[in-house]
Amino acid sequence: MPELPEVEVVRDGLERWVTGRTITTAEVLHPRAVRRHLAGPDDFAARLAGQTIAGPRRRGKYLWLPLAGDREALLAHLGMSGQLLVNAPDRPEEKHLRVRVAFTQDDLDLRFVDQRTFGHLMVADLVPDPFDPGGSVPEPIAHIAADPLEDAFDEERFFQALRRRRTGVKRALLDQSLISGVGNIYADEALWRAQLHWARPTETMTRAEASRVLTAAREVMASALRAGGTSFDSLYVNVNGESGYFERSLDAYGRRDEPCRRCGSPIRREVFMNRSSFSCPTCQPRPRRARA
Repeated sequence: MPELPEVEVVRDGLERWVTGRTITTAEVLHPRAVRRHLAGPDDFAARLAGQTIAGPRRRGKYLWLPLAGDREALLAHLGMSGQLLVNAPDRPEEKHLRVRVAFTQDDLDLRFVDQRTFGHLMVADLVPDPFDPGGSVPEPIAHIAADPLEDAFDEERFFQALRRRRTGVKRALLDQSLISGVGNIYADEALWRAQLHWARPTETMTRAEASRVLTAAREVMASALRAGGTSFDSLYVNVNGESGYFERSLDAYGRRDEPCRRCGSPIRREVFMNRSSFSCPTCQPRPRRARA
């Protein structure tokens, strides 16, 4: 699933190609793609027609295109395989094309392609941002916490919430109401850099350790951004259909039995929340009192 860096790469491409464009039509080719737009596909298309797109925004794994008047936005979540592509209008349709948006400037269109149909689009009202005074955010994601690359992110608020959670640190990093944008890959990478095991109880963490995890998360996601994100298959691409290359720089995730780049011990894989967690047994020893 795309995490913060991958979604930011897409947002950056949309900012370049669709900001200031006016929508003529929105065509829904698969109703599941707009299932969260409860008024249905026809209302979705009607609310977009004639709207001008402002600069795209992102919070965690969500991105949105503010519309004219800054009262509504086209909200997108890419799910497991969603892609937002800008293409020439005469280019053949992609096999899993779900929504196509056409503009008055007819040199390109915006396409939502989603093989597994776990992603979705919707038109949502903008409401005051609880994490950024003076800002706005789509109402359905107002509960999503600020992400660690935002100016609105409050480290002290994060630390206090972390101490109250009484859970494992990795589970806390995946809690989008606590910190958004961090998924399985970058949680493993941040914890490897911070030299903490994923099951470390959050109530035992010091302020310095929490700061170390945040610094590591910011560093690894900034590096991933520079590499265009992480692509393990063809399902994550940027708006031009290009893959990211950060997979080549991963230190923990997906490196089972390969030597740790810090100490040489074989990287271990453990089962975590029905998926995998990767860590170094030497650099990241399992705590005596662990939490799932």
